[in-house]
Amino acid sequence: QVQLVESGGGLVQAGGSLRLSCAPSGRIFSFYRMGWFRQAPGKEREFVASIRWGDGSTDYDDSVEGRFTISRDNAKNMVYLEMNSLKPEDTALYYCAVAAVVGRPVRAFSAYDYWGQGTQVTVSS
Repeated sequence: QVQLVESGGGLVQAGGSLRLSCAPSGRIFSFYRMGWFRQAPGKEREFVASIRWGDGSTDYDDSVEGRFTISRDNAKNMVYLEMNSLKPEDTALYYCAVAAVVGRPVRAFSAYDYWGQGTQVTVSS
């Protein structure tokens, strides 16, 4: 079993920055990929970014490419999402997720096996 705890959300003005953290615990050796998703009120959960645990290769949605950076610290077993140049449309509940199985589409909600409870990010205009 894997548990995920997100932190770092908050209220920030447009153009500002936030750094989200995800602390996984449990069967960490079973990780293949970790991702960040977000869900705004009235909208479906959407892919933001992902990172392959082994080699650190990353993938980003076009809406955040160049503004957000996903990274991992293998020694601390942490994953981060650095968010810069934030926009009001980035406002959402941000979730950390783990994929334990190789070969699924990395941007698909269904590819991830474990989820955190989410951390709220609110960007004011």
